[in-house]
Amino acid sequence: MAVDAVEYIKEHGAKCMFSAMDATRTDLDYLIEVYKAVEAAGCDIINVPDTVGVMAPSSMYQLVKSINNKVNIPIDVHCHNDFGIAVANSLMAVEAGASQVQVTVNGIGERAGNANLAEVVMCLQSIYGAKTNIKTEYLLETAKMVENFTGIHMPPNTPIVGDNAFAHESGIHTHGVLEKSDTFEPGIMTPEMVGHKRRIVIGKHAGRHAVKKSLEDMGIETTEEQLDEILVRIKDIANKGKRICDADLHAVASAVLGRNLGNETIILKEFSVMTGNLTTPTAVVRAMIGNEEAVASNYGVGPIDAALKAVELMIGGYTKVKVRDFSLEAITGGSDALAVVTISVEDEDGRVVSAQSASADIATASVDALITAINILLEKKKLWSMQ
Repeated sequence: MAVDAVEYIKEHGAKCMFSAMDATRTDLDYLIEVYKAVEAAGCDIINVPDTVGVMAPSSMYQLVKSINNKVNIPIDVHCHNDFGIAVANSLMAVEAGASQVQVTVNGIGERAGNANLAEVVMCLQSIYGAKTNIKTEYLLETAKMVENFTGIHMPPNTPIVGDNAFAHESGIHTHGVLEKSDTFEPGIMTPEMVGHKRRIVIGKHAGRHAVKKSLEDMGIETTEEQLDEILVRIKDIANKGKRICDADLHAVASAVLGRNLGNETIILKEFSVMTGNLTTPTAVVRAMIGNEEAVASNYGVGPIDAALKAVELMIGGYTKVKVRDFSLEAITGGSDALAVVTISVEDEDGRVVSAQSASADIATASVDALITAINILLEKKKLWSMQ
């Protein structure tokens, strides 16, 4: 049947890959007999699938090596991730002579998924020194796009493309990274190689160097005593389980230094949202930007989307920003639950700032968080422009 199928395909002038379903649980001699038969029938490439993900990496190496010694056409592998070793099996197959690896973006696939594109590619290129022709600087963008389209979210600790892949919080880690990035990063793989950004996280494990660097990025200078007090307050907040945003650090620094740090370039005056099952969600925003009043309206797939797009449109003549991350958490029960919105915005130079706001009105919290983040970003840009 295999030979008949391959001959049929080749008679029609098409390139043919033959895949032996469940190859890793098939008798080796019979498997090789089938592969040699389809090779003789004109098959261009054979596929070795670990269909149910049960192969140990060392066994995968031996299997592919045995097949490679008996056939002369290229070998392709298809590994499932039932035991979390699809990437390891794929790499072992390459070591054994496979020249092609089947992968999926974010490892999405049947059951526990398949070998992850970003992980396989960066292992091959950075660790093995292989060439893949993949434009690695688009790995993060592609992963985020598929995450949005599928609704299957990546954990923050996802290798290569996760939010925490190049994030550092531990005091000794941030100190080392700020001095020399490869102290606590692979070195052979930088965030820029995969379209990522290095990020210093301010939290309960943060050290003085991380807090000082984050404050300097905001244009805030402190004495050693003031820095110590800010660090104590930040750790106290983080130990209560709160995520520390740039706006939180800004507020704590303002309190410690006893003055308001920076001016609000954008002051929200009012906004309204019209929505319903018979109308497209539309938002109108009015604010003072510097000494000028600005008004903008926009529509979206929902009231929050419309409101955020209206703000982006309103400030478009002053700065270009886009919402990079948005998260919503209800912190009380009932229909009047208090919602906490955390927003990260990114400017045209790839700089990211986050802010948080809480309100019983989700749209209000979203707009407040966005404008706070933009104000902090504008203050930072003033500092960066002077450097």
